[in-house]
Amino acid sequence: MSTLVLGIDEAGRGPALGPLVMAAVALEPSAARRLTRAGVCDSKRFGAGAKAHEARTALVALIETVASFVGYEICDVEVVDAYVSRGALNELERERARALVLRAPAARRIVADGARMFGPLREEFAQLEACDQGESVHAAVAAASLCAKVRRDDLFACIAGRYAGAFGPLRGGGYVNAGTQAFSRAYLETYGALPPEARASWPWPGAPKLLRVPPTPCETGDP
Repeated sequence: MSTLVLGIDEAGRGPALGPLVMAAVALEPSAARRLTRAGVCDSKRFGAGAKAHEARTALVALIETVASFVGYEICDVEVVDAYVSRGALNELERERARALVLRAPAARRIVADGARMFGPLREEFAQLEACDQGESVHAAVAAASLCAKVRRDDLFACIAGRYAGAFGPLRGGGYVNAGTQAFSRAYLETYGALPPEARASWPWPGAPKLLRVPPTPCETGDP
């Protein structure tokens, strides 16, 4: 019988710029204990900034070394917009969580962070627990939260790098904050449309048209 626990979490559900990333991590009990001792916990506890990213990245390297499985699902802005347009963002996350479960090795227990969001998956996966604050339930969920956060931050750094020359540093991770608003205003004034990495499903003040141009390729696959 499998002793693996599979944890599932996401990063980037709420930003106005950039993708949503889901991650799944499968751990044996010994690996879970090792990661807990190393400081693996909810990614939000690390705060923001370069030092926080460095700390998360170091832990993700350890996670990828000791985990039995690490998988990612990248939902680009066009996909997010398509689901949000019909009020189905939770459905998108369930679909991607299901894909991760099917790709992962058989697990004795699956813990997904989000009671309402992932509860319906119990109809297909009897060993699945959908709970809020899943990072405190098992180290596999905390590990998944870190993996999702680091992957999304790296993808957003690629986005920011595209525009640094023309618009300066793009700070704030794409969330609705002063950095994102300043960039979006400058981009709109220059091009008369939102950047291709913007979620059109967000209410963008001053954007008369949501025209897009093809983005510069940026790697979004598994390592």
